[in-house]
Amino acid sequence: MITLKSPREIEAMDKAGDVLAKIHEHLRDFIKPGITGMAIEKYVEELMEKYGATAEQKGFEGYEYSTCVSVNDEICHGFPREDVLKQGDLIKVDMVVNLNGALADSCWSYSVGEPTPELKKLMDVTKEALYKGIEAAKLGNRIGDIGHAIQTYVEAEGFAVVREFIGHGIGPTLHEAPSVPHYGQAGKGSRLKEGLVITIEPMVNTGTWRSKMDSNGWTARTKDGGLSCQYEHTIAITKDGPKILTKQEGE
Repeated sequence: MITLKSPREIEAMDKAGDVLAKIHEHLRDFIKPGITGMAIEKYVEELMEKYGATAEQKGFEGYEYSTCVSVNDEICHGFPREDVLKQGDLIKVDMVVNLNGALADSCWSYSVGEPTPELKKLMDVTKEALYKGIEAAKLGNRIGDIGHAIQTYVEAEGFAVVREFIGHGIGPTLHEAPSVPHYGQAGKGSRLKEGLVITIEPMVNTGTWRSKMDSNGWTARTKDGGLSCQYEHTIAITKDGPKILTKQEGE
């Protein structure tokens, strides 16, 4: 069942989104060659405590960490590890913040050190795909309009959109209806109504869109070993257009 949020609920989720955005802003300077995924995990936990928030995904269906730290060909749900990050690595840090019961979800991609031209293009295209999806998330449009906007742009740039992992409704629980694919047909799917809060989170690969699962049962990676990039925002559908609840400073 799709639930619509009241203005009060959206305001609370916006405050949670502000906390999440601040954490990602801190990570811009923190992520550099020589640190580890586990160091990112501990740093995020310290920041959440500082801002009075908790990690909603920790303990979700048995997941043990406050963050997902996915590296290079890992698409999503990578475990934070003690492996040292090196120049040129592509890191995706995904987290869900709970602030006084209100949730916000955002993943951001980071280059460890200066990116190569190829990596920069992948990151630029993925971020632009996110905003094209958000632009299509207008009152009265349909879920399919979001995926169509993302897919047509990404494929025109020579990349592929992951099919197996998609966006979703959020609040008061982590994953709610509706599902929000990042591919599909315009004019199809549920109508976007005022008060709907969803995540848009395209995962874009350099090669095939197909994935395979690691033995840990959580981490998905590209089937061909190509790089995968992701950017995600939580947005609310309003009469004035889509409102980004996890917007960062400088966006």
